[in-house]
Amino acid sequence: MLQSDQQFTQNESRNSQEFEDYLNVPDRIQGPGFTVEPSDRDVLRLMVVTSSEDPFLISVPGATRDRVLTLGGQLYQSILEQATEGVYLRASQQLYNQLVAPIRQTLEEREVDNLVFIMDTSLRLLPIAALHDGQQYLIENYSVGLMPSINLTDTRFVDIKEVGLLAMGADTFSDEAALPSVPTELSIISELWGSSDPFLNDRFTLDNLRSSRQNQRYGILHLATHGDFKPGAAAESYIRFGDRRVTLDQLRSLRLYDPTVELMVLSACRTAVGNVEAELGFAGLAHQAGVKTVLGSLWYVGDQATLGLMTSFYSNLRNAPIKAEALRQAQLAMLRGEVTFEDGAINLLGKQFPLRPETAQTLSGTSVNLKHPYAWSAFTMVGSPW
Repeated sequence: MLQSDQQFTQNESRNSQEFEDYLNVPDRIQGPGFTVEPSDRDVLRLMVVTSSEDPFLISVPGATRDRVLTLGGQLYQSILEQATEGVYLRASQQLYNQLVAPIRQTLEEREVDNLVFIMDTSLRLLPIAALHDGQQYLIENYSVGLMPSINLTDTRFVDIKEVGLLAMGADTFSDEAALPSVPTELSIISELWGSSDPFLNDRFTLDNLRSSRQNQRYGILHLATHGDFKPGAAAESYIRFGDRRVTLDQLRSLRLYDPTVELMVLSACRTAVGNVEAELGFAGLAHQAGVKTVLGSLWYVGDQATLGLMTSFYSNLRNAPIKAEALRQAQLAMLRGEVTFEDGAINLLGKQFPLRPETAQTLSGTSVNLKHPYAWSAFTMVGSPW
């Protein structure tokens, strides 16, 4: 889970600085005995890979490195500031025209409905779901996600409906702010999935994670807690368990590949943020450590938005053909106003789920616009969309 909506405001400048840091990271191309440095005048080239034909390249005239990165910064900043639609759509539509419009005919001819982007370093913080063609957002036509590498991604399909859910999290901490929505989040998603009671607070431990996975082949791992990615030493970035912090450099020790975790949901702050050494942060490293698909966040998001998106995601996961489509449907539900908080309950696709009193009290003082891209485009899927 993330920070309260009031805490988000305090972290807004840090989010902005994060994107500035990315803009200053050179996307060097290195090979045996040579290094090619990027130039602001470099022209964008899109490589298109489909399942039915050889990959091909398309150059986008006028889309220089400098122009694309400037637009990316404008879109990121305007969404974080929860700017009005007219402000963020200007950059969103121009980026759509550079990143998607040149291949749109190809996508339509091949009836493509899922897009996976493998981005240069400087564009990995873009909320791809929020790109706009002038009439609709990208997610109104496609499910989308990120992938560190095609060759390192397990794309074999496994029916997610047949796997078990292990839900864990914490709402109180000795050294960090409380997350009062976590018990409600875990309770609702456990009910939706028909899983056993979640591990909360002092039961949210590494020992319980390991022993539970030894006793049952859980295919979905959901962690609702604090998390943060900080540039620099891997030991400074962490996901908070009930009894300790698990740092970036310790993630591989969880052996999430044995058995394979089909889906890991990191309901925590900035878990899809990374740097050159740790591409796509916790989400990217979890993917590299053997998790097939990871759902992580690009920035600090408030409790209300996270609770709405997570519960909607699991309600769609049972019926969606692939995991990326379940995320798309959850984002669309928020965009279209189908997720609301009223009378001490969350209204979700025509069904009402009561909130715990402490959760209802906390959320009653917030006024987040769940239709705004800030609320629904922060979470992104890393790895296999299937």
